[in-house]
Amino acid sequence: MIAQRGFASSSAQSSDKLMVHRDTDYNNPSIPFEFNTETLKQAEEIISHYPPQYKKAAVIPLLDLGQRQNSGWVSISVMNYVAKLLEMPPMRVYEVASFYTMFNREPVGKHFVQLCTTTPCMLGGCGSTSILETIEKHLGIKQGQTTDDKLFTLIEVECLGACANAPMMQVNDDFYEDLTPETTIKVLDALRNGQPIKPGPQSARHSSEPASGRTALVSEPYATQHNVQEFA
Repeated sequence: MIAQRGFASSSAQSSDKLMVHRDTDYNNPSIPFEFNTETLKQAEEIISHYPPQYKKAAVIPLLDLGQRQNSGWVSISVMNYVAKLLEMPPMRVYEVASFYTMFNREPVGKHFVQLCTTTPCMLGGCGSTSILETIEKHLGIKQGQTTDDKLFTLIEVECLGACANAPMMQVNDDFYEDLTPETTIKVLDALRNGQPIKPGPQSARHSSEPASGRTALVSEPYATQHNVQEFA
């Protein structure tokens, strides 16, 4: 007798993001987009670094320029414009924009808050869990949401490479490290009010030196002591 083997399949998993484009009133090909004079100049400089037949290699930096000009996200019109500028099939640009998480394909707030919640940040200092709870409570939103005034968007991300300064978050291009619930609120309030706030560690330490103070390079360098000639 031949044993019968049942067929099993995994259940379909839903996602909060579609990998394919769906036209909306705020994101469709009929909405015009092109680089302004300053951005176009930057794009031309980037393209000049590549041989003419390989200028499509500039797709990532050009999408970044488009995202910056387009208030922090790449619409279908941005992608189509970059494809035309680089003379490459639009689908190739869509593939890049949908693969790299650095590109936002939906609108984000003025201050795009990316909170690291991986192991070092979860274990470091007061822990990223308390920072996440602090941000959500202070801004009145959950992870993946944008405030009603369009000032803040909050998402959780994988490691941002500042493990020695955990917990930390990235807001636009700046890192804010060594966070506590109190300093997190201070950063958010400063950003909301348009006040200057220094990036980097929000504690007393400099850069990523040990929290207890420096343990190396605490004396005058050897070259200085012995007048070793420095090479230009």
